[in-house]
Amino acid sequence: MSQVEFKGYAITDANLWTQFNLIEYQPKTFDDNDVELRIAYCGVCGSDVHTITQGWGQIPTPLVVGHEITGQVTRVGANVKEFKVGDRVGVGAQIGSCYKCRACKEDQENYCPSMIDTYNAHYPDGVFAQGGYSTAIRANQQFVFAIPENLPLRYAASMLCAGLTVFSPLKRHGCGPGKKVGIVGIGGLGHYALLFAKAMGAEVYAFTHSNRKMDDIKKMGADHIIVTGNNPDFAKPLQMQLDLIVCALDVGKGMPLKDYLSMLWVHGKFVMVGLPDEPLPEMKAFDFLTGAFLGGSHIGNKKEALEMLQLAADKGIKPWIEEMPMSKAGEAVQRVKNGDVRYRFVLKQDISPIDID
Repeated sequence: MSQVEFKGYAITDANLWTQFNLIEYQPKTFDDNDVELRIAYCGVCGSDVHTITQGWGQIPTPLVVGHEITGQVTRVGANVKEFKVGDRVGVGAQIGSCYKCRACKEDQENYCPSMIDTYNAHYPDGVFAQGGYSTAIRANQQFVFAIPENLPLRYAASMLCAGLTVFSPLKRHGCGPGKKVGIVGIGGLGHYALLFAKAMGAEVYAFTHSNRKMDDIKKMGADHIIVTGNNPDFAKPLQMQLDLIVCALDVGKGMPLKDYLSMLWVHGKFVMVGLPDEPLPEMKAFDFLTGAFLGGSHIGNKKEALEMLQLAADKGIKPWIEEMPMSKAGEAVQRVKNGDVRYRFVLKQDISPIDID
């Protein structure tokens, strides 16, 4: 095989983050534990926008982003038993780990200190990892997920980062019947958190800054909607009422963090999954005397990914997506940056189209 065999839409000038150019690049060196897939769809994640706008730091170029990938297996390594050519699969925001540390051995591979991100990272042999706005990708079988037959690939795509990022803390912290769960920020992540929390049987409280999304939030199934903007007392009626809050806000400045913590029951948990560029509000030790716990979460492990995908298939969960050809990635990232999306973009392969779903 040729050293350069994959094509993708890349940022080639770090100062021109909406301009994508088609490039050829060297993929991961294929080994016996790898799965190669032709990409059919790739979601546009807020992480892509933070990366290419350099909100999270300077980037190398050329860079192909994208880590919400679905497609069809075209090749498997000698050690791969779970997948075969033709299978419908996906790849998310992590593409490798050390496979031997405590985290990897205890199904916490998404917290491996040596994790390899799907793009803007290096494999151990030095090859640079490029993402899913492209024709194909290779990944270790641990980070490849089977897609249930009755779950369309276009729906599954954005579940593999946005969906898993919220499903994991919901699952780990007891979301289910009899629980009151708050979802803060009903955007790309938050709308998934709302859909999954309802599917898992919780009573869902949706917190949104304005009335603009009220009708959408009702259609998504929220039991209660709390508008926080221009309402400094929004938290008082819910003091110590909620068991879990998942916060998907992409804004740190001015976030009323203390108010959110005040709504949690003793040892209730506030889990931050949004990753804004700016810092969160400063807090004092006294702010924690409510007994609430404050923490975070990083995507999810393989077991959680497979459970999430099966839940979506069984419950008929349909994310709110807008489909665009991959060649319009520049328009998609600009609109995500502007907040002009309801609620995830999914790019359809148009470099080398793949006719499956």
